[in-house]
Amino acid sequence: MLALAAAGAVDGEAVGFAEACLASTLGVDTLRVGPFPDPWYAYDTARGQYSSTLILRDALERRPANAAKLLVLTERDLFIPMLSFVYGQAQLDGAVALMSLARLRQEYYGLPRNRALFLWRVRKEALHEIGHAYGLTHCSEPLCTLSLSTDIRQLDAKGGDFCASCAILLRDAVAAAQNAARGPDRSGGVT
Repeated sequence: MLALAAAGAVDGEAVGFAEACLASTLGVDTLRVGPFPDPWYAYDTARGQYSSTLILRDALERRPANAAKLLVLTERDLFIPMLSFVYGQAQLDGAVALMSLARLRQEYYGLPRNRALFLWRVRKEALHEIGHAYGLTHCSEPLCTLSLSTDIRQLDAKGGDFCASCAILLRDAVAAAQNAARGPDRSGGVT
């Protein structure tokens, strides 16, 4: 099961859209949990941003026991110390992932609102971060949603799906996680 949660007040349509994209692309059951409290504790006054590492740590403690993975969405602008910002962050092959909606909006860049473009970016980032949570690293195929995006132009240039290689890796990782959640085969038969 894949759980989704909003940290603080988050665009509900965006959360629902991310959930639908993940469910249909990964073929997994989803569960909406929370909402989690606003991540005020992660605010860095010197940077004027929120530490994604601190939010991930909190999310790990809040992850439902029946969820193999948890994706947390926030409106807060995120950073890690070595970068000026991140769209999201995930534990590689871990239980939690995080994404920010802040820089996915055209309004962030002083441009007119574009809801369709915003939701397209939500899809790409949700799939990207969950891909990392399932153990996939950045892809060298520029159109793959798992390719690296260090600015909005790169995010917009890539596609909204996994390349063939990453799709196979992800399918196998999702199947392994689902099998692990079911527990060992107790039938005594050979599988």
